[in-house]
Amino acid sequence: MKINLLKKYPIALLSIFILSGCKTSKPEKVNADYLITNGKVFIGNNVDAQDLDVAICQSTICAVSKPGEMQIKAIRTIDANGLIVSPGFIDPHTHTLDELLSVDKNANVNYLTQGVTTVINGNDGGGPTDINALAKKLTNNGIGTNVALYVGHNSVRNQVMGRENRFATTDEIAQMKTIVDLAMQDGALGLSSGLYYVPGSYASTEEVVALTTIVGKYHGVYDTHLRDESTFNIGFLNALSEAINIAKQANTHLHVAHIKALGVDVWGQSTQAINKIEAAQKAGVSISADQYPWLASGTKLHSAIMPKWVMADSKDAFYQRLNDPKLTSKLTAEIAENIRKRGGAKSLLITAFSDHSLVGKTLEQLARELNLPPELAAMELVQRGDIRIASFNMSANDLESFIIKPWVVTSSDGTNGHPRKYASFPKKYQTYVKQQKKLSLKTFIAQSSSKTANYLNITDRGLIKEGLAADIIIWDENGYAPKANFSEWNKHSVGMRTVFVNGQIVLEQGKYNHKLAGEFVKKALENNN
Repeated sequence: MKINLLKKYPIALLSIFILSGCKTSKPEKVNADYLITNGKVFIGNNVDAQDLDVAICQSTICAVSKPGEMQIKAIRTIDANGLIVSPGFIDPHTHTLDELLSVDKNANVNYLTQGVTTVINGNDGGGPTDINALAKKLTNNGIGTNVALYVGHNSVRNQVMGRENRFATTDEIAQMKTIVDLAMQDGALGLSSGLYYVPGSYASTEEVVALTTIVGKYHGVYDTHLRDESTFNIGFLNALSEAINIAKQANTHLHVAHIKALGVDVWGQSTQAINKIEAAQKAGVSISADQYPWLASGTKLHSAIMPKWVMADSKDAFYQRLNDPKLTSKLTAEIAENIRKRGGAKSLLITAFSDHSLVGKTLEQLARELNLPPELAAMELVQRGDIRIASFNMSANDLESFIIKPWVVTSSDGTNGHPRKYASFPKKYQTYVKQQKKLSLKTFIAQSSSKTANYLNITDRGLIKEGLAADIIIWDENGYAPKANFSEWNKHSVGMRTVFVNGQIVLEQGKYNHKLAGEFVKKALENNN
């Protein structure tokens, strides 16, 4: 017996006919500048690689589709066969303003060769107070990577009350709040603090809360170099509690800069720090952190081991105190203790200074040459100028405990003399993805792109997604590697084949092609009021 299927199942068959019609309809047409095809595409959201075509129209990603789903006609097609295609990396903590404002290093090639297409500046409390003026200066100069900016607490405080070693008055806090508010209106990501550094170290918690509350109004970020990462003043865990309380009171997101347990006194405290952060997250405080994959930190010699009280006011006042015989006993005792906390004079390596004869030597070696105890040698050396050091002060166990946490993203904190400026992202990849397998490839990519963008409220990049800025990197998963080390800190990394910044190819076959395609990444203006 024949059954009339159309009468028996009219809705079902009609649906099949409609769906069949959809499947046989012509794919959407896209006219693009570039088509990237045949690559292992990681869109950046911590999922596995996919077989996708990616089209770029001017500065924007205009199509992401499976091969054949869309008709994409491109001026140029890039065959990424055997290569990874991912979002450009975002570095949430750099010190690249000097380079970006220069006439010869503004391409930021040492970051492009790591795959970094956006750098954040103004960290550690040292950010500008006039965001709009600096943004215009950067874009007029031409920059090789995108840049976003924090307004810096230390800079704001210095503008209002200098380097005075005291709490701010009510009127001074009001002045500082006005500066921060204008900075947020001009597109700052948020407020950065460096409560370990002068003059931020002189500020009360209440002062920082007052300024961070302004940031919270604009859904901004409170980025902090903790008041203490060791036992220099209130202690690592107490400093972390202070930061959490600031964010909670100000109702804003907390981002802990270059999270670490610095020095022998706090080795092993990563476990307690992680528990503290995750307990606060469960209680409703929004928290993230960044980390560079090195066991040595980097800073200036005076910042590392000089007591904060001796650096108050002016440089002349600082030097006068260093040379005051009445203070010598107190100074040498405190400096010796600070050297001990960092692992001893042998752990402090001079990495950058105008007198190149000092570079590559430890404080222990220089003390012998000067025929002085390390603490007296340090007092003499800091008066010669800003000497940069690498301080070998972290344990591998602590570093690894932090690096696997889902709320920790990749950063460099790049400074002259330290290989982190040239090699942090490939160092993390080679050591913790390829060798130790602490992280998967998809997680490394997400920690270096979309998660960073999400934590910092950067909404127009960080993913390979239609409508977002075309910051895309094509790289060799077997060849992507660091070349810089502590002996040769400024060697470019390898393995990046092609780098797009805002839809322009700036790195091709691993070589910079002299295009300055970077832009100022301005935070969208949001105000709860």
